[in-house]
Amino acid sequence: MNDAANKALLPHGLRDVLPPDADHEAAVAQRLVATFAARGYQRVDPPLVEFEDSLLDGAGQAMSTATFRLMDPVSQRMMGVRADMTIQVARIAATRLAGAPRPLRLAYAGNVLRVKGSQLRPERQFIQAGVEIVGSEAACADAEIILLAVEALGEAGVANLSVDINMPTLVPALCRAIGFHGEAEAELRAALDRKDATAVAASGGKAADLFGALLRASGPVDAALAALAPLDLPKECAAERRRLDEVVAILKEAIPALTLTVDAVEYRGFEYQTGLSFTVFARGVRGEMGRGGRYHVSQNGEPATGFSLFLDSVLRALPRPGNGKRLYLPHGTAPSQGHALRKKGWITIAGLEPAADPAAEARRLGCSHILVDDAAVELSDGDSRNSM
Repeated sequence: MNDAANKALLPHGLRDVLPPDADHEAAVAQRLVATFAARGYQRVDPPLVEFEDSLLDGAGQAMSTATFRLMDPVSQRMMGVRADMTIQVARIAATRLAGAPRPLRLAYAGNVLRVKGSQLRPERQFIQAGVEIVGSEAACADAEIILLAVEALGEAGVANLSVDINMPTLVPALCRAIGFHGEAEAELRAALDRKDATAVAASGGKAADLFGALLRASGPVDAALAALAPLDLPKECAAERRRLDEVVAILKEAIPALTLTVDAVEYRGFEYQTGLSFTVFARGVRGEMGRGGRYHVSQNGEPATGFSLFLDSVLRALPRPGNGKRLYLPHGTAPSQGHALRKKGWITIAGLEPAADPAAEARRLGCSHILVDDAAVELSDGDSRNSM
């Protein structure tokens, strides 16, 4: 490997974002944030690194193994590079914005860095954009969060969305109610995790039929709700089922065509969630567009719900960007003329030296048009020019 190639080599999961992709990524992130702002979510911008003991406090412990650490040479304290912005936003809500009226609606967008990627998302650095509602237990808050995730992705151009609603606290609550704990609970949850009905029947004890019914209550939303409705659930679990019914009713009224599915036993990836959670997918696109759900703010125990969208997945769902309308200004074009054209929306590329063939130079620089006699003229493959 030569020296230039060696210097271009980056660690696995990291990449340079080149033109025109970098502009496209920034524009998509801005469209998402603009959608959040239109719904009353105010943006915050936490730092890239924080002290480890605050970054990984409470719910942040779920990201401990994904977090890079470094020593702060000033304070001599360990710091962590954020692997998820949700916990940072919750910290801001509980500290610097503790006196702000509730429910508090906050939005964010920024890069996160993780120790390793996953099979579906090998990227270790990507932009995360999302929102949080802090201080509300209402089912309407859960529904608002899901609807906003769908709306924001739609505004960004992502089509064919589906939402998988999860109840990651349902099985633990049921285990507590029937006295399942320790190895017995771990074995049962592993069987549910594998969607292994035979293993669930063998490890579910006296509640094996109930756990099996929960396992079968997965799939399209109407069938799942119908399967959950007749189950004789303990009080805490029945309350979660009622919450699911309420939220689904709001979603179906707001977006009747939205594809909804339910998985009553899934909890992977929702380790710090404390209630109804969800994942958003786009048909035919690798990886989830985003995920979210209920949690408690570590610093003060406030109820909160929110979501994070992952820009690497979102961009895979969108067409590759082009260079746009780029207008070549031959050497000697007056600066005032270029300024006037940019005010009209053109991207201008100025010739820095006289060119023997200005049209060829324009094409070489990736321009779609050239300025000829004060008119923007389209460049064609066959060298013919069509005045606009």
